[in-house]
Amino acid sequence: MKISRRTAVALLAGAGAAIRGRAVQPQVPPGIEIEKGPFQGTRESLSAYEIPQWFADAKFGIWAHWGPQSAIEDGDWYARNMYMQGSSQYNYHVETYGHPSKFGYKDTIPAWKAEKWNPAELISLYKKAGARYFMSMGVHHDNFDLWNSKYQHWNSVNMGPRKDIVGQWAQAARNEGLKFAVSEHLWITYKWFSVSHGHDKTGPLANVAYDGADTKYFDLYVDSDEVATTLDWNESGIPEWWKRHWYMRIKDLVDTYQPDLLYTDGALPFEDYGFSLVAHLYNQSAKRSGGKVEAVYTSKRLQDTEHGIATLDVERGVVDSIWPRPWQTDTCIGEWHYRRGQRYKTPKTIIDMLVDIVSRNGNLMLNFPLPASGQLDLEEMNVLSEITKWMAVNSEAIYSTRPWKIYGAGPGSAKPAESSTFNESKRSDLTAEDVRFTTKGNMLYAFVMGWPAYDVLIAPLALNNQYRVGKIQNVELMGFDGKLQWQQSEAGLKIVVPEQKPCDYAVAFKITAA
Repeated sequence: MKISRRTAVALLAGAGAAIRGRAVQPQVPPGIEIEKGPFQGTRESLSAYEIPQWFADAKFGIWAHWGPQSAIEDGDWYARNMYMQGSSQYNYHVETYGHPSKFGYKDTIPAWKAEKWNPAELISLYKKAGARYFMSMGVHHDNFDLWNSKYQHWNSVNMGPRKDIVGQWAQAARNEGLKFAVSEHLWITYKWFSVSHGHDKTGPLANVAYDGADTKYFDLYVDSDEVATTLDWNESGIPEWWKRHWYMRIKDLVDTYQPDLLYTDGALPFEDYGFSLVAHLYNQSAKRSGGKVEAVYTSKRLQDTEHGIATLDVERGVVDSIWPRPWQTDTCIGEWHYRRGQRYKTPKTIIDMLVDIVSRNGNLMLNFPLPASGQLDLEEMNVLSEITKWMAVNSEAIYSTRPWKIYGAGPGSAKPAESSTFNESKRSDLTAEDVRFTTKGNMLYAFVMGWPAYDVLIAPLALNNQYRVGKIQNVELMGFDGKLQWQQSEAGLKIVVPEQKPCDYAVAFKITAA
């Protein structure tokens, strides 16, 4: 008799063949339970949410997008692309390890040892570089939990480095006084990992199933109904049991580490399950903080962020105006997962992004991809060092600031034709002709995005300007102890710059107006 894979799973589970960590299908959780508090698991209730001040003040966070896919050091989405015949990662895998029917993703996990990982040392470096919050990855699309998960045997405590990665990151961050964030990428795993159930279409092993089709590994590779070689990012076809399982997995993550920020890679998923999870996160925060919600949940869907509920996150992009509520860009200095020999963003590019984002009411969450060992490479250390030096001079004009009446001016201020998401490579480079503004109390900060060859003229700060700046009383250059020569006229604010620049990259002028 021929039976389906799902029927086989049910028979095995019913016969008691599943033990902890070898369940061929995750147990469907009982009911949805959330912490009691001000929010219910509905869109209407969550619309009353307000973004906490710490997030609006923090401006800069660092992320360790690091897990077992870093073991091979061949870039992002290795666990999926190694099952995509013809992809560069498939070719590399076959040449290096063998065919994925014989040596699959599960067999690469032991290579992730994290033998040089020192979270306390790394967090100390990140804090010195100016990060006010830190984000650990919790679980990526590869279905591998980076904590001692109640619902997933495939986790970093049981295999690989045999360490509680999330827990050690959390302790190190909080010891340094940083807010702690954690990311989850699990909701799409049901579709994302389904390619592991496929097979080659051509060649000597055509139609030989990959290791993901073996039912005894469904607790890692997921029992998917079809192989999604073309990935869509919607919820169609995702079964109820997976939604409930997602809820219990991520609730376990939240309950165990009580993060200050929870990041979902995508939109808030699964309606009632998603709303209930966010309500649980917020209610837990209110319970810890005397009734005040200090937790943040980010979503990449505008509908989730316009009226409470969540905080907008834009992947590898920048919004085209001053956003009415605090928001976040998440991006990386290179690829999301570490790739040997990759080219990184320059320190100038990163600092320009930070200033530009902050001028638009946003935060920058920047990933430094760790190699398998857990130790930053030399070029990453150089980039981090440059950010550290720049922040030591200019952080006053970054932290706890708010946007001015316009975010900036200059040739690099033109709006890109593309949408906000994934537009960072399409944006114009910023130069000494570009200016960005931030404010704090009665102070106005004007960033000139490069060291000018001659004097600076900031046109929006002209006398009788449309932005009602008023008569300027004083101008200082951050990092310069001398007195500046300057003049405000109908043409703008003209500043004579000193011979020696106080820092590389953007420079900040501190302006006092009547």
